[in-house]
Amino acid sequence: MTRGTNTRGVWAAGNICALLLLAACGGGGSGGGIGFTPVGSPSPGGGGSNPAPTTNQGKSGPKALVVEIDGLTHAALRDAMAQNKVPALQSLRLSPAWTGGANGTPSEQRTTDGPGWATLLTGTWAQRHGVRWDTADQRIDVKLAPSVFALARQNNKAAGYKTASVTSGALYPLLLANETGTVDSAVDCAGADVCVTDRTAQLIDTGYDLLVAQYGAPAAAAGNGLKSDAYQRAIADTAAGVGQLLARIAQRTANDPKEDWLVILTTGHGLDAFGSASGLQDNDGKTIFIASNRTLAAQPGVGTAAPTDAALLSLAAATDIAPTVLRHLGALPAAADYRFNGQALQASTSLRGLSAKTGADKRSIVLSWTLAGTTTAPVQVLRDGKLVTTLPAGTTTYTDPIVADSDGVYGYQYTLVSGEASVALFAQIAYVKPEAPVTLAPTLANGLVNYYPLDALPAVDAKNASTLGPWAADANGGSLVDDGFVAPNKAKALRVDSTVKNAGGTAGYRLVQNNDVTTNPAVTAFTIGFWMRTDNTCSQGVSNGGTVIGNKNYTTGGNAGLAIGLFGSCEIRFNVGTGSARADSNGYSLSAGQWAYVAVVIDKTALTMRGYVLDPARTMQTNSTAITTALVDKLGGLGNGLGLNEDGTGLYYQRETSSPRGAMDFNDFAIWNRALTSDELNSIFKSGQPLSTLP
Repeated sequence: MTRGTNTRGVWAAGNICALLLLAACGGGGSGGGIGFTPVGSPSPGGGGSNPAPTTNQGKSGPKALVVEIDGLTHAALRDAMAQNKVPALQSLRLSPAWTGGANGTPSEQRTTDGPGWATLLTGTWAQRHGVRWDTADQRIDVKLAPSVFALARQNNKAAGYKTASVTSGALYPLLLANETGTVDSAVDCAGADVCVTDRTAQLIDTGYDLLVAQYGAPAAAAGNGLKSDAYQRAIADTAAGVGQLLARIAQRTANDPKEDWLVILTTGHGLDAFGSASGLQDNDGKTIFIASNRTLAAQPGVGTAAPTDAALLSLAAATDIAPTVLRHLGALPAAADYRFNGQALQASTSLRGLSAKTGADKRSIVLSWTLAGTTTAPVQVLRDGKLVTTLPAGTTTYTDPIVADSDGVYGYQYTLVSGEASVALFAQIAYVKPEAPVTLAPTLANGLVNYYPLDALPAVDAKNASTLGPWAADANGGSLVDDGFVAPNKAKALRVDSTVKNAGGTAGYRLVQNNDVTTNPAVTAFTIGFWMRTDNTCSQGVSNGGTVIGNKNYTTGGNAGLAIGLFGSCEIRFNVGTGSARADSNGYSLSAGQWAYVAVVIDKTALTMRGYVLDPARTMQTNSTAITTALVDKLGGLGNGLGLNEDGTGLYYQRETSSPRGAMDFNDFAIWNRALTSDELNSIFKSGQPLSTLP
């Protein structure tokens, strides 16, 4: 989209463009037919030179200004404030925050402009607001996620209540095109940030109650480098423009002490080291900021640097801004109608980290969260707007039993309330009815050539036909954790932590078969299947991705051999290569931090590779990909065995330094010398029973 600081030389006084979809004329529009003339001649920092009125127009009471500055990172703003380069913003309380939803969950969204703006306006993630890209066809789903404008007007029906948006970016007015009658003045400044300052100042002077303004100059300059003079000038100019808005507000409150303003500055997403919006779930992309003129009890980390690890997710989120604004305006919905994925930051209770996982019985949803601040109030749990239970104060987990008529995927909207804090989350479950429990298909014993229950270390093949252990004796990252089965089958599973490495960087585990099914000419088909679990943020699925299993050098999928990889958005990919050609089956989703069953079936005769992912929050995911005889000939890869949380060299993470090391959990690892059917694999998933229970 077009961004910049260029100004137009001529404005037509009273020029009114269509509401919400203003032409790129830099003019102002109003649902009431009001035309605005310029405040004064533009200054280099943006904004006009006319003095603020000494008598307020409009009504008194609570008002809010939200300013979104594209391309301004938390680190850059913090540095500028520390060096007093943005004097107009020095009084604001700045803290790091995060965006992008939770990786590997239904809430996950790209860290780019469109989803970020939709989250700002709705207080929800993409699963609810529906904006996933930065294209002109994207629209906020206003039925599921009404905007802050709609909710403010719904709860403030007094005559004269006014809302406005003033945007530099061409994309932003389009996103709210399906919501009519909620924005009185929607100003499209067509890339001119000076226009943003002038028009917003006019609307403040006119007495508007809720204003959202967006600047784009820092994003346009970021491509020159985050340390470049151009970027620093853009920050200074934008800060000066915002400063003029703050001065207008200060004059209004001086005129009328009963006029009560909340001001919030933020940005839609972070930038990578090159000043680009990668859209990824790494900390660079997820880190934003919230700066406010108020002390907000539930805004942690004021004045601190942004965490570089998962601690970022314990801070305030982009979804907190909308409910914070609505609470200030007296328009926050009641708990039964609360749909925000964040909380009002004024609350004395901080309710963070709400997550949902499918219970091991596949008939319950396990909710967990953290509490801070005032934690003396009971915790209420609502499902689809109805109270399910009230828990004692300080409780941080609840298992909700689900009852459904049949097997299938079901979704529920949960809302948690503790004291003044509320937060909502959508959860899914792949439900299995208790009345007709599934058992393991007896045929699973046929052709089972390697089987590791992984209940103890060192790991032992129940078929006594392979070995499994660390790639290097001085880099044993294996440990035991609880598995995902229920009593009486609950036991242990293997955690392979690739952060445990030796001096040469070798890490992970390796399985070596006595008779490798990938190369044995007598084996015409084979299946590799196992339960696996990522960490709670799917942290290894970023950058170049992580290796789940592999017998090849997985620096490129074109190398000879077989691999299963973990990538962005907690995506599983199946791959085979020859050294010069490859075949892939991509697009399988895992739920972060939950046990899923993963299998690959390769038929050497039929020349097919079929991947399976059976996830506790989704239907069975499977697809078949054609392979060639050349690919079959190279299935053995390097001939060094099959790496777990590593490739066939034991050095994947040493080479791919941008791919984070971490822990992957494995259980019930098995290899068959035949092609398993979908029904057989489904019985493994639905029964929740280990293969050791087979006769």
